[in-house]
Amino acid sequence: MVSKPTFVMILLAALWAASLPFGARAQQSAAKPPAPKAVQIDRNGLLILLRSTLTALDQANKTGNYSVLRDLSAPGFAATNNPARLSEIFANLRRDKVDLSGVLVLEPQLTALPELTQNGMMHFAGFFPSAPAQLNFELIYAPVDGQWRLFGIAANLGSSAPAAPPGQGPEAEKPAPAPEKKKPAAAKP
Repeated sequence: MVSKPTFVMILLAALWAASLPFGARAQQSAAKPPAPKAVQIDRNGLLILLRSTLTALDQANKTGNYSVLRDLSAPGFAATNNPARLSEIFANLRRDKVDLSGVLVLEPQLTALPELTQNGMMHFAGFFPSAPAQLNFELIYAPVDGQWRLFGIAANLGSSAPAAPPGQGPEAEKPAPAPEKKKPAAAKP
């Protein structure tokens, strides 16, 4: 069975791929896609998008009604995700009674700056630091009538403890045991 965070990431990828015209998908596999471009959006605009989206998700989780989240999204997202499906996708957050209201006052840390993808969508990711867990997010927005509208969302809780890169940390700091010294054999009389 696929974990919920993995499922949400798969959903993001499927939505993104579905948004590409068929010819673009064929060209993408044949040629290396151009590097994403930085999006011209100011910090306040980005915070408004991020916080309003996660607040809509929080309210949907608290009420069990995902209609508003769906209705605020881009047409491609709304066509793929009915309220019942969104309820299934975010069942783990609802079951665990995760309160996302902290996003209104906490400062997000971006791990992927806003970039314009080759199909014209804005993508960014990051987390809201908090203890004992932090909220990780990844969002994709599509331009619709001059506004950025939600096209893909992933949100889950993760550890707020820093993780050491592989090959580092307490295990790596222990020196290797010294080779055993063999005792000289005692001479026999």
